[in-house]
Amino acid sequence: MIVQDVINHLEELSPLAYAEDFDNVGLLVGNKNTQLTGILVTLDTLEAVVDEAIENNCNLIVSFHPIIFKGLKKLTGKSYVERVVMKAIKHDIAIFAMHTALDNALQGVNDMICEKIGLINKQILIPQTGTIKKLTTYAPKEEADKLREALFNAGAGNIGNYNECSFNAEGIGTYKGNINSNPSKGKKGTLHFEPEIQISVTYAKHLESKIIKTLFKVHSYDEVAYEITTLENKNQHIGMGMIGELEKPMEEASFLNHLKSKMNTKCVRHSGLIGKPIQKVAVLGGSGSFAINEAKVAKADAFITADLKYHDFFAAENSILLADIGHYESEQFTKNILVAFLIKKMPNFAVVLSKTNTNPVKYL
Repeated sequence: MIVQDVINHLEELSPLAYAEDFDNVGLLVGNKNTQLTGILVTLDTLEAVVDEAIENNCNLIVSFHPIIFKGLKKLTGKSYVERVVMKAIKHDIAIFAMHTALDNALQGVNDMICEKIGLINKQILIPQTGTIKKLTTYAPKEEADKLREALFNAGAGNIGNYNECSFNAEGIGTYKGNINSNPSKGKKGTLHFEPEIQISVTYAKHLESKIIKTLFKVHSYDEVAYEITTLENKNQHIGMGMIGELEKPMEEASFLNHLKSKMNTKCVRHSGLIGKPIQKVAVLGGSGSFAINEAKVAKADAFITADLKYHDFFAAENSILLADIGHYESEQFTKNILVAFLIKKMPNFAVVLSKTNTNPVKYL
C-alpha cells in the first residue's frame, strides 16, 4: 500500500475539491508513491506528533489542520512550522491535511458535533454552491442505453435520494467529416444525418475527470460533442455547518451544561440568555462567527461554534443563544472520524489515533 491509496480512500469521505479556496489541503509533505508502514491520525501536526509517528513506525500523518498554511520561504527551524516540516522530511514522513474539505463533508466535523450533543433531523446550514455540474451529450440512438449506464456507473445522475437520473430527447444529428476524419457512422466528405439521443445528467464536480473519461471511452464517435455547465443549485450534502433538533427542548442553563459535558470542555462562553427553551440548534466547528446570521435566518434557538470575539456576542440581539465552546474542543473528535473511516477501509493495516493533546489553549 502506498500513500496515494490512503488519499483515494480519504477523498471518498471528503473530496478535496470541496475545500474552501483559502485553504491548503492535500499532501503537504512527502511522496504519494511512498510505501506505507503505518498511519497516524491527528488534529494538528506538531513536533511531538511527528515524534509519536516515529515511535509508532508510521510514515504518514493524516492531520485535520494543515501545518503549512502560508508560503514557506525558508526552512531554518526558526518556527514550529519549519521544525515540523524539517523533522518530517528527515524521517521520510508524509503529511496529508483535510481541514475545510472535512468541514464541508456531510459526515464530517459538524456531523460529529451533532452526534455528540444528540441532534436529529440534521441538515447543512450553509450549502455550498457551484458544486453541481451538468453534462449534455449526444449519442447514436442504439448506443444511448450503453452510454447512459456507463455514466451512471461513473457517479453521474445522483440527485438527493435518487440515482440514475437523466433527461433524454430524440433528434437528428448532422455532420460531414473532412479527409482526416474517421466517422463510425456515415462516410467522410458526405453530409450524414444520424438519429441521436440527447442525454443530460448531473454530477458532483469532484467526479468531472472520471465522467469525461467515461464519456470518451464509451462513445463511438471520434469527435464527441458535449457541453458542461455549472448549476446554481445549492448542494444539500456539501457545505459549512449543520442544523438539527434536540429530541426534547431543554432549559437554557441545562443546555449549556449538557454542551459542556458532551463536548468535554471546561468553559462555555455564551451570549445573554434569551428566556426560551432550546431545541433547534446550529453548529459550526472551528471559527464560525461568519455564520451567526445564517443560524438566525434558519431560526435556530442556539448556535454552537468557536473563536467568537467580543463584538460577535452583540450579534445575538436577544434572538439566539451563542455558545463558544473553544476551537480545539469543537474539533477534538475529528480524528476519531478519520480513524474509524480508515480502519473500515483498511481493517488489516496499522491506523493509530494520536494521543498527543495539541490544544494550545490552557485553562486554570
